[in-house]
Amino acid sequence: MAATVNKTPVEPEVDLPQLQRSLRQPRLLFSYFMSLMTGTATVVAMFPLFSVLYLLIKRGGASLSAAALTELPPAAMMTGGGFGNAIVGTIIIVLLATLIAVPIGILAAIYTAEFGPETEFTRWVQFSAKILTGLPSILAGVFAFATVVLVTGGFSAPAGAVALALLMLPTVLLTAEDAIKRVPTRMREAAIGMGATPTQVVTKVVLPTAVPGILTGVMLAIARAAGETAPLLFTSLFSDFWISRTNPVVLPKGVGDLMKPTASLAVLIYNFSSSPFDNQIALAWSAALVLVLMVLLVNLAGQRLAKRYSR
Repeated sequence: MAATVNKTPVEPEVDLPQLQRSLRQPRLLFSYFMSLMTGTATVVAMFPLFSVLYLLIKRGGASLSAAALTELPPAAMMTGGGFGNAIVGTIIIVLLATLIAVPIGILAAIYTAEFGPETEFTRWVQFSAKILTGLPSILAGVFAFATVVLVTGGFSAPAGAVALALLMLPTVLLTAEDAIKRVPTRMREAAIGMGATPTQVVTKVVLPTAVPGILTGVMLAIARAAGETAPLLFTSLFSDFWISRTNPVVLPKGVGDLMKPTASLAVLIYNFSSSPFDNQIALAWSAALVLVLMVLLVNLAGQRLAKRYSR
């Protein structure tokens, strides 16, 4: 039998001059041109953001002080003052809206993604949520005005919370549903194989795994709600006093204190930005800077929690 001869594979020769000439081909030039265009478009898209931040830091930071963060709004022709009550009111209204929207949105997402993904009811829920994402914020205020303000007989923080919750709900629902659907099927099957019930699969496996995505949706919803003005003009209105109306007590003592007109940063910015008095315009810039920083802190905290859960 003839011996087998091992042949060493011969590497193909590379024509370096031909390769260099290929860099001048039209398709590569087109690729470089598109890369340049996308980079330029990115810079152009970021320019408005950084210009707004620059104006806020320059004009808002100039009048930002401890007094501005802790005192009540000044009356016309008065100097000094602040927007401490608007900060407290914003936190309370957004917190109430979060307590309303997040449980409803997550529970609805669990049903649409786990228990009834192919039902007609789920399709209607998804369709309604997508419609609500484009709902004008002023219509949410009109809805809360008709269902809460007229029923309770006055403007209040809960009325503003209902309006903001209506705007937050579709974002929470759709992002939570997407996060739940992204949980690998093998994790569900493993839990079922170990004898877990459907409820245990959801609470012990699906939700803990989907927490990062759910938190991202919650943070986006909070960021949107914190900057809304039109719904609050119809629901919580504004106030020149602390929410408890008892100085220097800042926080509400009970439900009765919440059922009154409540200040918010968004409405204060709206009111003071058109004021003819320089001190109120300066406070509007400072309030805008504080509102942006609050939203930024909420998003950073949400990302940190999401990373912790993802680990």
